[in-house]
Amino acid sequence: MRCLVTGATGYIGGRLAPRLIEAGHDVRALTRSAGRLRDVPWAPHAEIVEGDLGDPVSLERALDGVEVAYYLVHSLGLADFERRDREAARNFARAAYAKGVRRIVYLGGPEPPAEERPSAHLRSRAEVGRILLDSGVPTVVLRAPVIIGSGSASFEMLRYLTERLPVMVTPRWVRNRIQPIAVRDVLRYLMAAAEMPEDVNRAFDIGGPDVLTYREMMQRYARVAGLRRRVILPLRPLSPWLSAHWVGAITPVPNAIARPLVASLIHEAVAHEQDIRQYVPEPPLPFDEAVRLALGKVRDAEVETRWSNASGADADAEPLPSDPKWSGGTIYIDERSREVNAPQEALWRVIEGVGGDNGWYSFPLAWSVRGWLDRLVGGVGLRRGRRDRDRLYVGEALDWWRVEEIKPGELLRLRAEMRVPGRAWLEMSAAPGPAGTSVYRQRALFVPRGLAGHAYWGSVVPFHGVIFSGMARNIARGAEEAR
Repeated sequence: MRCLVTGATGYIGGRLAPRLIEAGHDVRALTRSAGRLRDVPWAPHAEIVEGDLGDPVSLERALDGVEVAYYLVHSLGLADFERRDREAARNFARAAYAKGVRRIVYLGGPEPPAEERPSAHLRSRAEVGRILLDSGVPTVVLRAPVIIGSGSASFEMLRYLTERLPVMVTPRWVRNRIQPIAVRDVLRYLMAAAEMPEDVNRAFDIGGPDVLTYREMMQRYARVAGLRRRVILPLRPLSPWLSAHWVGAITPVPNAIARPLVASLIHEAVAHEQDIRQYVPEPPLPFDEAVRLALGKVRDAEVETRWSNASGADADAEPLPSDPKWSGGTIYIDERSREVNAPQEALWRVIEGVGGDNGWYSFPLAWSVRGWLDRLVGGVGLRRGRRDRDRLYVGEALDWWRVEEIKPGELLRLRAEMRVPGRAWLEMSAAPGPAGTSVYRQRALFVPRGLAGHAYWGSVVPFHGVIFSGMARNIARGAEEAR
């Protein structure tokens, strides 16, 4: 079949697309920027099209000739996400009907009990499901609770809370029941949904075989990970708002995403039916096995996609300040260069390996403090890390940066996603030098926004001499030691 995958740069879409290709389907991936899929291994085997869910014309082009359309996008973490998701779903539903799509498959969230007031996150996911079911195109909605898989936001929350806090004071929602599901089972159900009979137009609850409280999930994670039993003390006054800040302080998940996730956990997330078994009889993985598989992927640095892969509509790249449209504006630039007594290949390996556990090669305390300050104002901070210890792809997250461009062996350009009054980039490049040496060049650019932007640059300039010069020196030294 010809399948359209929306959200192909995201956590689920980035895993589903290659599996559909392996199964023999023709895959078309929809993205706002084709460059963001340039480096993923499966991209040469798919058709990459540019479009936007807010642009009905581009949607109709993307859906032309498509039999099965996967809707795997949401605006979680962005301002006014309920309105954004509603409008996007309506555009998609109309375009799919107009182009004669045979089936829509949507991955949503659990259905909270009717007597409870759902969180904005769950309310939005349910609304999107209803819009697609009413589209006139046969639709399968899969309602998934907590997804356990390497790199998922829910798994990262669970992992960091359990590993970092042997003793913790927790909110009341740790007593709520949840039916977690392994990411490989979610992918299996998504693929099977494309093969369902044409008269199936409904939602299915999906979940693993274990119904656990979040507290039990933490204890069982600790056991699988070889940690001591955790001491967990539920505290009644800890509100969802405070809980989100608590999660944001301990885990890599920023407050903008932690808030809706935590708000969802105040509801029980248990499957009310198991009708999916009529079409996919193979039982899903137990919780402990899902955790064991996810930890193995993390430890072996084989994380396929991460929650931080996706960037919202507000995070689209601006052009570099060297582009003509910026001429006449203020641009602050810090440039450094250094001769390196190592070949270009050795220097490039160090450049491509920056960030995450490898750090930034200068004044770690200053980077940590800046990361904490960013978290305090709702930014992503430093703890997003990196997906792979050796390789980077265009479009993926790297600590508080987004990889904007890579020219293998030559150039790495990063765009800042921290909270700053302006736009910032960091470029690192390797060039050949004489007789087996190389030249390292480093460039930081900042385009201020208003008076606050100019004041911000002035406040950090005194530190640049230490941080950026140390970074250039230590990257060069690292290449020389590793040659």
